[in-house]
Amino acid sequence: MPAYYSKNIEGFEDSLGYRFNNKDLLVDALTHKSYHHENSDEAPRYNERIEFLGDSVLGLVIAESLFRHHIPLTEADMSKMKSYLVNESVLFEIASRLSLGKYLRLGRGEESTGGRQKKSILSDAVEALFGAIFLDSDYMTAKSVILRFFSGKIDSIISKKEGYDFKSELQEKSQSLFGILPEYRIVKQEGEEHKKIFTTEVYINGQLYGEGTGKSKKDAQQASAKEALQKLVISD
Repeated sequence: MPAYYSKNIEGFEDSLGYRFNNKDLLVDALTHKSYHHENSDEAPRYNERIEFLGDSVLGLVIAESLFRHHIPLTEADMSKMKSYLVNESVLFEIASRLSLGKYLRLGRGEESTGGRQKKSILSDAVEALFGAIFLDSDYMTAKSVILRFFSGKIDSIISKKEGYDFKSELQEKSQSLFGILPEYRIVKQEGEEHKKIFTTEVYINGQLYGEGTGKSKKDAQQASAKEALQKLVISD
């Protein structure tokens, strides 16, 4: 464990919103297998087993929250939203807020290759932390900690459909209604090379259904797909 770990651990727990009764569970959650392989006597366990548990606890909390939300959601909507909410990028955001990387126990190899900033390692460690909290307390306590990080994201994805995969939904709807795939056309590029704004139109069966702009082609396509879906809902 880094030398500053013991001095800062209480601050880390404050940021996490949970004070561990069994500190060994916290240590295990922060121990990467690379550290275990190099220091098996000092670190007989590492975080993959707890991460497996934490992944399931997180999934249940998110699924329950979506199910109980005051806005009724279809099974398909809940499935897509859950997949977005528990993905690596969202977990990495949480890890960054916690400055989690500096508390990890890493082997020399991972340390030298920037392991403290790797998305995969940090997102796995977040799941391990949730699993460790569950083991140290109970489901309701783990749920309250998890929702401190996710409740705003859940409300945002439901109200604004932030991070929602409109392209995939439009593809499914287009195939179901018309038997063909949507066609995306980039109609405009504006701005300097590193600050471009793209405008995309989406056509179904030769008819324009949506237009959108974004800082990348992907974002512009998502925006145009969102508009197309709104038109399809109105026309249904």
